[in-house]
Amino acid sequence: METKDIVIRTEGLTKNFGPLQAMREVDLAIYRGEIFGLVGPDGAGKTTIMRMLSGVMRPDAGKIYVDGVDVGANAEGAKLRLSYMPQRFGLYEDLTVAENIFFYGELFSVPRGERVARSNELLEAAGLLPFRRRLAGQLSGGMKQKLGLVCALIHTPHVLLLDEPTTGVDPVSRRDFWAILYNLRETGVTILLSTAYMDEAERCSRLALLHNGEVRYCDTPAGIKKAMPGALLAIISAGPRLLREIVSGQPGVLGVLLMGDRLHVRVDDSTRRIPELQMLLAGHGITGADIQTAEPGIEDVFVALLGGTV
Repeated sequence: METKDIVIRTEGLTKNFGPLQAMREVDLAIYRGEIFGLVGPDGAGKTTIMRMLSGVMRPDAGKIYVDGVDVGANAEGAKLRLSYMPQRFGLYEDLTVAENIFFYGELFSVPRGERVARSNELLEAAGLLPFRRRLAGQLSGGMKQKLGLVCALIHTPHVLLLDEPTTGVDPVSRRDFWAILYNLRETGVTILLSTAYMDEAERCSRLALLHNGEVRYCDTPAGIKKAMPGALLAIISAGPRLLREIVSGQPGVLGVLLMGDRLHVRVDDSTRRIPELQMLLAGHGITGADIQTAEPGIEDVFVALLGGTV
């Protein structure tokens, strides 16, 4: 049997900020060529994990290995194998696109010939080649993120850490950004990213659901969906907020999630509860509501697994 190559491994990773335990004995194993996603509410510990993996922050307990290097014992050695792109990447807005790349190439001691070839290759892949002489401060938000990614890749890292890299980026730029990530994965780069977008979570090879500094679930998106208790119903009708008030707390209703113009209702038994809900709505004068079983999305599953309603 083929053995997968573990590139990122954490053992008992723990971090405290005063009395607050931000990270509690986190164990992760991330394989070469994976796009591994960290998903969770604000304060769950996503950025803390990223900063400890990159060597920017030291854990209070536990071990971290990146591409075979013990980060605690040899942080500088690990940094040569990875790139960390934080939420606010440190671009110099008064430098051009090309000058920013040159700076990061110098920072990582990339030889000039290699840097020029690598820069042109990455700029073309990111669609930034025509803008190489434009000041970074004059780029759009999506173009800045793509430039940040190019700078992070200039020294050909084996591991890429991305902390919510597409937050606030337009949909077209997000699509382009993910196309670059898929191409990187094909070359064997291991990518760990945190995201606030559930459609991006669906694109990851595997996901870890973080809550209160702990990994609650870790599996493929399909595997996590199978872990959702109960069945999911979608109710389509006018006034979904009113529907939520009517349906919440009814027998057999395990959770309610407002999704735009529809309501996602998690129930214990769809066969039994669909006719009951139809009668309930009719009793409130709501006729013509469309109630169907639905495939849960990652957001539905995470809300269910964390025991909350939205």
